[in-house]
Amino acid sequence: MSPIPRSPSNRGRRSAVGGRLQGKVAIVTGAGRGIGQAIALAFAGEGASVVVASRTLAEIEETAVQVQALGGRALAVQADVAIQADVIRMVDQTIQSFGTVDILVNNAGLLGPIGPSVENQADDWARTVMVNLVGTFLCCQAVLPVMIKQRRGKIINLSGGGATGPRPNFSAYAASKAAVVRLTETLAEEVKGHNIQVNAIAPGAAATRMQNEIIVAGDAAGEQALDEAQRVLETGGTPLDNPAALAVFLASDQSDGLTGKLIAAPYDDWQSWDADHIAELMSAPWFTLRRMDPHTLRPFVDKLGV
Repeated sequence: MSPIPRSPSNRGRRSAVGGRLQGKVAIVTGAGRGIGQAIALAFAGEGASVVVASRTLAEIEETAVQVQALGGRALAVQADVAIQADVIRMVDQTIQSFGTVDILVNNAGLLGPIGPSVENQADDWARTVMVNLVGTFLCCQAVLPVMIKQRRGKIINLSGGGATGPRPNFSAYAASKAAVVRLTETLAEEVKGHNIQVNAIAPGAAATRMQNEIIVAGDAAGEQALDEAQRVLETGGTPLDNPAALAVFLASDQSDGLTGKLIAAPYDDWQSWDADHIAELMSAPWFTLRRMDPHTLRPFVDKLGV
């Protein structure tokens, strides 16, 4: 059977079933609101102890309260992921409080400057890359010694719009999120011998604060982006519990063996992936970034027998 990506059978809300992360310790960055908060709460509902991190202390303190209301243990750590000292302190506090790190979710991110690249402020552009890409790297680097020593770990990176195709007027965001996917693929190869899996999530267009930023940007965002943001805000877009449920799957033993992949929360049928299908997916370069040419398409052609 060829590992052909399956079409989604259920794109609606999917709630997690309790206990899949029982006894695990997770760090979730950008956990004060939106997707990061939804992931932190989903992890708590599955039995994990959760460290919630963000630059805005009041927001993560509120998330921590909600985690505790679900019966979970929580620690709020104020940190800027683009500052190495903050990241090291975040990991140190996690180990001091909970003894280890089993799961890292790199969700903290910026939309960055909106408008044609020629008009972007260089400092704003660089800051976006520092948070979205370098921040992801710094967090991974900080937790890897712990995960390598214990010979297990799950790292989940949040990708986004522009990672797999051009996104005009959002060049810093698109470039940094594409780079996050390549970092995911590269790191997955480096650490797979240590039983550490690294994957990326494309969460879909959810009604988060980023959509409001696009609306505020007006014409600089472009007609297509404005229309999409308005639609998402009106309809709710991808429910937050969809990427949160995917994060639970990737953080749990259910996804063992799956690594180096970019998975679209609202479009891929990850809910039905079992060990056999994961093995099939890992036998060919599905769900990865590749240039489309005869050389890179050959593994697909060979696998499909066409």
